[in-house]
Amino acid sequence: MNAQSPANSESESLSVERFPRDPWSHLRRHTAARIALGRTGGSLPTREVLAFAHDHALARDAVHAPFDAEALAAELRPLHSPVLTLTSAAPDRTTYLRRPDLGRRLSPASVSQLSTLNAQAHPDLVVLVSDGLSALAVQRQAPPLLATLLPLLRDSGFTLGPLCVVRHARVALQDGAGALLSARQTLMLLGERPGLGTPDSLGAYLTFDPRPGRTDAERNCLSNIRPAGLPPATAAGKIVALLLASRRLQLSGIGLKEASAPPAMS
Repeated sequence: MNAQSPANSESESLSVERFPRDPWSHLRRHTAARIALGRTGGSLPTREVLAFAHDHALARDAVHAPFDAEALAAELRPLHSPVLTLTSAAPDRTTYLRRPDLGRRLSPASVSQLSTLNAQAHPDLVVLVSDGLSALAVQRQAPPLLATLLPLLRDSGFTLGPLCVVRHARVALQDGAGALLSARQTLMLLGERPGLGTPDSLGAYLTFDPRPGRTDAERNCLSNIRPAGLPPATAAGKIVALLLASRRLQLSGIGLKEASAPPAMS
């Protein structure tokens, strides 16, 4: 065995003292957050720069990806009937991104479509699904979430209106849709604004007594629904617990806390 020269030993010792190990390095295995990235001189390591660019590209792609509403509706029909395909007042993706107000209301054709159902409606709950700001999130997370959620809702005594798949919708669109169907509550599932590393995160927004003019303070939200965040099966139990508490207290929003809800249903 070759003995290590004193010069090499001293050099390595100085290197360790000059560039100590990041004390947060061991935390990286517990989170996808960008921590303990390291450095090369005064810059980030090349691998971290490339990883950032990759995640940024995925987030941009998620925002602009087309949404195949008919394919999703066909996938959801075995879970619930009827499934309606609706559109917001935003005629295309570019307009939707530039005009948030158009995404908050239904197109005239969809208003007419729901109005014809009103006489048969008055459900306890209407569930709406939309691409929002990430079609990828809806395509990946909505089917497994609804596969667990819908049976739990029926077992909890909810009468369900038509399942509505809506192109280019914002959260507040649920207010007009719920009012047209005289629903007691609405639940909107839509793709959230992608983050760096989370391009497929789904959000769930519930509102009691939906009607135009409701504010975000009158809703409750569960976010980051995805396997690496809040798993869909767990989210389903939390959603049902919140809906039951909302129905019991006859409110939603800042007056309804998760502590008000019964334990999440398994």
